[in-house]
Amino acid sequence: MRDLTLPEAIAALAAGEAVALPTDTVYGVGAALAHPAAVARLFALKGRPTTVALPVVLGDTDQVATLAVTWSPQAATLAAACWPGALTIVVPAAPALAALVGGDASVGLRVPDDETVRAAARAVGPLALTSANAHGAPPATTAAAVRAALSDGLAGVVDAGTRDGTVSTVVDLTGPRWRVRRAGAIPAARLAELLGPGAD
Repeated sequence: MRDLTLPEAIAALAAGEAVALPTDTVYGVGAALAHPAAVARLFALKGRPTTVALPVVLGDTDQVATLAVTWSPQAATLAAACWPGALTIVVPAAPALAALVGGDASVGLRVPDDETVRAAARAVGPLALTSANAHGAPPATTAAAVRAALSDGLAGVVDAGTRDGTVSTVVDLTGPRWRVRRAGAIPAARLAELLGPGAD
């Protein structure tokens, strides 16, 4: 697997290839939503069941409007307070988008606090991007770990040094009250400050 510059990674994504990119937490492997076949390959690359949805990374909050999702006032409040950052916001999605990224009738969106991956998403559109490791294995925090875990099927990796390995908090806004699907960098207490009490 070769090292890529950011322009090379953007060109590969635009051509329908999968690329490993740094985020603010770990390295991810991604493909442009505009290339459904490339998104489908991510599941095979990771050995990930299609019932486990791929998160979507955006270059900025404005890209939410390009997706077929239900963006509630709660979602807007969280995005304004926590993006860019380590918060994945799960919202209802139209059937076509949900089918593309897998899982149920929802999608997890995030704007990471990392300019490399955000620049890629701004250039080619929203990215399906998941941690660059075999499904169930520890996330990759270096480019070397990406190469060891996913040696085939990627155009390359953008090496940005070591990431801290902290996972993003995943908050689900698809029900009547918010709930944390996965604990991470942003504590539930902060979410409660912004949204009020969540589900028990």
